[in-house]
Amino acid sequence: MSDSFEKTFSKWRIYLALLIGISISGGILIYSFTRSEFHRVEKGKGDYTWKDTNGNKKIDYSTPEEFIAVPRGDFQKKSAYDVLSDISWDSSTFFWLFLALLGMVGRDLGYMLRIRILTKNQLTWTQSFHVIMIWEFASALAPGVMSGATVAMFILNREKIALGRATAIVILTAFLDNLFYVVIIPLLFLFIPAGKLFPSTGNESMMAVFWAGFSVFALLCVVLFSSIVLYPKLVFHLLTFITRIPFLKRFREGAAKTGNDVIATAAEMKKEPFSFWLKAFGATVFSWSSRFLVINFIMQAFLNLGFLQQAQIFTKQFVLWMFLRISPTPGGSGVAEWAFGELLSEFSTSIVLLGTMAVLWRLISYFPYLIIGSIILPRWLSRQKKSRD
Repeated sequence: MSDSFEKTFSKWRIYLALLIGISISGGILIYSFTRSEFHRVEKGKGDYTWKDTNGNKKIDYSTPEEFIAVPRGDFQKKSAYDVLSDISWDSSTFFWLFLALLGMVGRDLGYMLRIRILTKNQLTWTQSFHVIMIWEFASALAPGVMSGATVAMFILNREKIALGRATAIVILTAFLDNLFYVVIIPLLFLFIPAGKLFPSTGNESMMAVFWAGFSVFALLCVVLFSSIVLYPKLVFHLLTFITRIPFLKRFREGAAKTGNDVIATAAEMKKEPFSFWLKAFGATVFSWSSRFLVINFIMQAFLNLGFLQQAQIFTKQFVLWMFLRISPTPGGSGVAEWAFGELLSEFSTSIVLLGTMAVLWRLISYFPYLIIGSIILPRWLSRQKKSRD
């Protein structure tokens, strides 16, 4: 397990994640900043007029073929420099960007609080910080379709939590994350129509993927809940069955112990009062809400949005998160930026501005974990080695 743990954080994985992330962010900026776009102005004060050359009945602001030069038009051609110059870089802009940074702090504080609740404060705040940062580091290096769950079990075990108990805790965190999604989405759809959450082009295909994913996560909730709360012996039987394979027989004794620990932990969890689960779910809601508000704050820094628009942006992020979960790239790189532009393009017609906001979002919500994890991990491993010696 130790060897596979170190392989997860090998230098080539870190460099690959950085290379992919930086390349995509750099590519978006280059693409955005080397294109001219058209902006609507007061009639008679522009140099261009719009003509629907492709017949889609939609103004494509970044398509030069759709704009014809005229003496007194209602559109004006702008470069990336012009677009950025139009932004009021005042205290309000930096205030909202600061709140975006606080959003990421809130996300991690929520996770730290949850892990302390689930471990019954067996972890100190410092230990919780290390666990969450390394966990997020592993997730940043892994494709969206995978997670840092195996790494999390190892980290918790190294922090003197029995492997079976650590397994149960990680399964519970996955259950709570999926429960947040499954419970909140139907509530939000009561207030915001489904048609408002998807782009006008490719609406049906994106909705199909979204609801298919939603169904999978709902089913996953049932499976995770059943495996820990209702039928914890399933985990024991699964582990002992797998270790019947000849080359895995040497792990059978450890697997049986882990399975028994899971059963013991499940029995213990069943006795917890409702307030225990409410606190754990509350920490989950706080963490995910803080994560989503990062985009809300970034967009408010550059756009003057009302409450209903902000509510719509917040809700759209459930769709965005879905595509991040099925991404095949490290940390969702590429898929994240694409989904950001597709889902939030109705709030700004500027490719330059959308590209800038997408990169800022990734700079705040993704790259810091690669840096912080690279710093914390060697120190954590060194401390663990000394404690074993």
